Amino acid sequence: MALELHDGPLNVEEITNRWFNDMRDKNYGAYIPFIGIVRDEDGISGLSFDIYEPILQSWFDAWQQKAKEQGAYLLMAHSRGDVPNHTSSYISAVVSPQRKVALKLINDFVEDFKANAPIWKYDLIDGKRVYAKDRSHLLSGAGLLK
Repeated sequence: MALELHDGPLNVEEITNRWFNDMRDKNYGAYIPFIGIVRDEDGISGLSFDIYEPILQSWFDAWQQKAKEQGAYLLMAHSRGDVPNHTSSYISAVVSPQRKVALKLINDFVEDFKANAPIWKYDLIDGKRVYAKDRSHLLSGAGLLK
């Protein structure tokens, strides 16, 4: 599956190794993963995430089409719920026949993910979820969801 959602922190080794093993015989020349790690900053013990899955799937499908037009393929995993510091909440990867395509695509994909994916982020502070408004972005067409 190209888009995976997991409860809690991601098992980086299992996911990235599985993706590599699934893709290595498909004749792609490049496999470029990006792994996001929750940082210990501002007194948080981690992050927590809510995801609106139908919009996320639609957003991801549009990106998968862009990748396909370049002969590439996208993979993505994200956490739902609580993710402690120093663990991963986000992994994406591009496989492509050419490294230049994969390098550009992974950069563009991650940047657009940060700006437009329908995922709401909360800081975990003293066991409570606090909306991370200062690090959040308004989604285009989101109406009242802010």
